[in-house]
Amino acid sequence: MSGPSARMGVRRKWRIDRRSRPEQHDTGGIAMADVLIVGAGPVGLTLACELARYGVSIRLIDRAPQATQTSKALVVWSRTLELMDRMGCTEAFLAAGLRARGATLRGGGRVLGGPDFSDIASPYAFGLMIPQSDTERLLAEHLRSFGVAVERAVELTRFSQTPDGVEARLSHADGREERVATGFLIGCDGAHSAVRHGLGLPFRGTAQGDEWLLADIRLDGEGVPPGDAIAVYFHRDGPFVIFPIPGGRARVVATVGRADGRPRPDPTLEEVQALVAARAGPGLRVFDPVWLSRFRIHERKVSEYGRGRVFLAGDAAHIHSPAGGQGMNTGMQDAVNLAWKLALVRRGAAAPSLLDSYSSERNAVGEMVLRNAGWLTAMATLTHPLAQAVRNRALRLFLGFHAVRRRMAATMSEIAIGYPASPLSVGPGAGRRWRPEDAAGPPPGAGTDPRFVLYAADAERGTALAARFPGLVQPAPRANPEPERLHLVRPDGYVGLAAGAADWDAAAHYLKECRPA
Repeated sequence: MSGPSARMGVRRKWRIDRRSRPEQHDTGGIAMADVLIVGAGPVGLTLACELARYGVSIRLIDRAPQATQTSKALVVWSRTLELMDRMGCTEAFLAAGLRARGATLRGGGRVLGGPDFSDIASPYAFGLMIPQSDTERLLAEHLRSFGVAVERAVELTRFSQTPDGVEARLSHADGREERVATGFLIGCDGAHSAVRHGLGLPFRGTAQGDEWLLADIRLDGEGVPPGDAIAVYFHRDGPFVIFPIPGGRARVVATVGRADGRPRPDPTLEEVQALVAARAGPGLRVFDPVWLSRFRIHERKVSEYGRGRVFLAGDAAHIHSPAGGQGMNTGMQDAVNLAWKLALVRRGAAAPSLLDSYSSERNAVGEMVLRNAGWLTAMATLTHPLAQAVRNRALRLFLGFHAVRRRMAATMSEIAIGYPASPLSVGPGAGRRWRPEDAAGPPPGAGTDPRFVLYAADAERGTALAARFPGLVQPAPRANPEPERLHLVRPDGYVGLAAGAADWDAAAHYLKECRPA
């Protein structure tokens, strides 16, 4: 049987610091940290929270003097909420957000159908509508519970890799320059990433041709959609979407013509009102705006998510259409994927080659999200009347099937994401999401423990196996919902190894391939 390291290729031969809880310190005027994270948006904050709870010393810097003040990304999907259970902050998000129960698509003067989020096979069968400003606030509060704060108005100016890590130069708002030595540098610094530029990685892609309008407002009047549903209107002049926001607000997004490259002022409330009346109905009234803006959609992605000891996550690695609300969630899941691998490598429990799986796994997910979001945008922005009619008729037909609606909800919620082609996925069914109801205890990877969980029918042999690999596997095996199978579940809740119940050699071989040589 092939093991994970064989599928990852040549092992990296870095020197690994084996301290279990390394401390940030200063040596010879150079500040030290295990991991330096650049960018304190939702992705950087998620990565910082994950690493901090696993005992990795970090610094999190951001060139902006303050956190995001606008709503920006609006939805946290089911899979991200499941992963937050491991982080320990789901309840705070649920208390602050609004639960969207579904989406309704309209076109040609009729309802075409749409997904019912109660079909999502998750404890969180909804889309949690929450402004990005609140997402960042809650994550920053959670990070402070680990004794870590965001360092603001601090900019990465350059960096270089060494055999033992990365040396970075930071610029502070008061003009002070700082040298930092770190084991790893992670760029979570957005579409204009300084880390990506420093690596020289191409950010290939295109700009979609339309100009879009965005308005965070209040709505009333006849025809206001339900406050717990997303409303999509396929109008002959272009798509128009209403998203619910906590506090009785709504976001309106619509195309307003082809982009010509010339800067234009932000839209006025009167312009938004005219657009709403034309595409959703004259009975709707907009008022009390808090954010009016224009934007264009860019679809770009790197082909590799890191080089050496430097990695990219979130918008630094991929940007795409907001259709489906996948961007922030994809980035936060990038962070979760990378964090447990970094933690095991920094502890000396796993080989550095474990980190090679990050790029291959998340690259595949990024490609899928880019493709799906681009397809949804292209479908929504069809301009020819015949093409629009065919689209509407096809949607009405296919959305009449429950299986189609259920699949649509699973895709949007990201519970359908898996890693079947990953170098870490061995055996039939490996790479799939382990269902939360099958956890038989805290979710794998919860608390301070970034180790695999063994699910097996033979507890005695399972305990003996775990004792052979104490740095990689939690000591107590758990009951397997499939008694004829043996599974090693990763700290991010995906199946690493799937084997027969008595195939202990396969399990031992898998773990040997993961640990340092």
